[in-house]
Amino acid sequence: MMEWRDQGAVLSMRLHGETSAIIEVFTAQHGRHSGVVRGGASRRMAATLQPGTQVDVTWRARLDEQIGSYRVEPVQSRAGVLSDRLALAGLNATCAMLQIALPDREPHPQLYRASVGLLDALQASADWPLTYLRWEMQLLEELGFALDLRRCAVTGSREDLAFVSPKTGRAVSRGAAGEWAARLLPLPPMLLGQGPATPVELAQGFALTSHFLTKGFEPLLNGKPLPEARSRLLALLLPKN
Repeated sequence: MMEWRDQGAVLSMRLHGETSAIIEVFTAQHGRHSGVVRGGASRRMAATLQPGTQVDVTWRARLDEQIGSYRVEPVQSRAGVLSDRLALAGLNATCAMLQIALPDREPHPQLYRASVGLLDALQASADWPLTYLRWEMQLLEELGFALDLRRCAVTGSREDLAFVSPKTGRAVSRGAAGEWAARLLPLPPMLLGQGPATPVELAQGFALTSHFLTKGFEPLLNGKPLPEARSRLLALLLPKN
């Protein structure tokens, strides 16, 4: 009999048969991992199995490759976001992005810590949209598509970085961009730690991550767009033209 215990955040829940549910949990040591919860369809278990809920899980299976079963104990409810339309959209986007991005059962401890911090921030911080944007940057880095914003790809300078190459993900200074500026992506100063996140800069930041997430996840998306939950978040978050 295989067994382990871990803590994580519920990403999704779907009914399984008449009384059970299958949940996906992003765990600290075992990555994105599914399991059957006996009695998970009951009203009593409904709150515990909601996406975003922090849980202690014990997983058991006869063989490692089987889906196995979970025993679940609640650790922290994040139901506070239910009364906040924008924060709820942020939670749903976070869970949806982790579902498509993470390989099954592969640990990502740094991303796990960042994801738990983001889920906590949704209830506690008015600045969480910038936290979410930086989390998407970390998601890119964790999966091998990191942007290099440290210095200009052309001159090596750290000064006046204003653009990002859509091909390489490397920063370009304003002076080095020249006539190619229109073909480059704007680099908002707040991603360099320069000033607060204005609505326009947030829009530029999400344009950056959208481009590279779509590019990096193309094999996973198979021609489909990024998750609808993320699109709904951006529609609520970004200024209308």
